[in-house]
Amino acid sequence: MNWFFITLGYSGLAPKAPGTVGTLVSLPLGMLILIYFDAQTLFLATALISIIAIKEINKYEEKTGTHDDKRIVIDELAGMWFALSVAPALTVGMGEVCSLENGFLVQSLLSFVLFRYFDIAKPSIIGRLDREAKGGVGVMGDDIVAGFTAGILSASIWQGYLYIQPML
Repeated sequence: MNWFFITLGYSGLAPKAPGTVGTLVSLPLGMLILIYFDAQTLFLATALISIIAIKEINKYEEKTGTHDDKRIVIDELAGMWFALSVAPALTVGMGEVCSLENGFLVQSLLSFVLFRYFDIAKPSIIGRLDREAKGGVGVMGDDIVAGFTAGILSASIWQGYLYIQPML
């Protein structure tokens, strides 16, 4: 078991809100990958990390008998990065990050807020995965679905804004 990996560089050991801390650590890392690489790289890296995380979480749960330990926050990284690979899903230069025209920063922050909402509230299939799936798949699955949902909703909100902006 790789404690450093599943706690995301020990960020999961934060005394308060380790999931939010893990997501806050994940957000700028994912944004940097989008800035220096692209959305496909972020998506594939997240898929690989998710597969490894499921195996590592299974080892942890087998060793400790604890399911979904709050200190495990690699699932927050996966959810946040999947959200970012959907929205903003664009590559920008460092000087373009704060430009409102491309929506990179707005969609990234909106993805963060929506992901945290879905991860905490666990509506619909997200909650069902959290309750019913076992092992690493259960720990990772709800965050992955929450991430995709947050990314799709963030992109939809941004596109809706772009559509109505000329009318304002």
